[in-house]
Amino acid sequence: MIYLADTANIEEIKSLLHYFPLAGITTNPTIIGVENKPLSVILPEIIELIGDKKMIHVQMISRNAEDMLREAKAYKLKYGLGDNYYAKIPVSAEGYRAMPMLKDADINVTATAIFSQQQALVAARAGADWVAPYVNRLDNISSHGIEVVQHIVESIEKFKLETKVLAASFKTVDQVHRVSMVGSHAATVGHEILERLRSHPMTDLSLEGFEKDGAHLYDIEF
Repeated sequence: MIYLADTANIEEIKSLLHYFPLAGITTNPTIIGVENKPLSVILPEIIELIGDKKMIHVQMISRNAEDMLREAKAYKLKYGLGDNYYAKIPVSAEGYRAMPMLKDADINVTATAIFSQQQALVAARAGADWVAPYVNRLDNISSHGIEVVQHIVESIEKFKLETKVLAASFKTVDQVHRVSMVGSHAATVGHEILERLRSHPMTDLSLEGFEKDGAHLYDIEF
């Protein structure tokens, strides 16, 4: 499973890129809203930080298919985006209509706001490269988010689809752990949870012990 950072905070992205093997960045209108800066300011800053090797998933704000297509094309052209760019399209009726239109325009698609296996399967059939089920939001309504992710993964494998699963919406490290165990191809995770999942208090204690036990014996210059 690969990891993406679900944030538009430039300092958080800089911090994570310093040490974490991120595959890319995802954003949505709510995440942009938290920063209280226009997309025209945030998007080029993120692109400059991640370069053209890591993925960037940008959600469309438009409501109908034609406008989603125009919006996705505008971002791609304005910022010279290539294969690392994914237009996030919600699984609404207009969103499903937009997905093949974007694919015909050579724009990658991430289907978002997914809450069921069938929504994901329809999006995959519509051409989505990634499908993004919302894990914690499902858990909040007693709908078993991990199980939904598992069913989506199984369906993709069963029907031999090229679409991949980008699990989203996490509140705990355990949720990230469990989607990895059911075969999610990727997870997009907030800064705080990424910090928690890469660390462990026993690791810190082990390092302290190593330094105490061996520092006076490591006498080879480097």
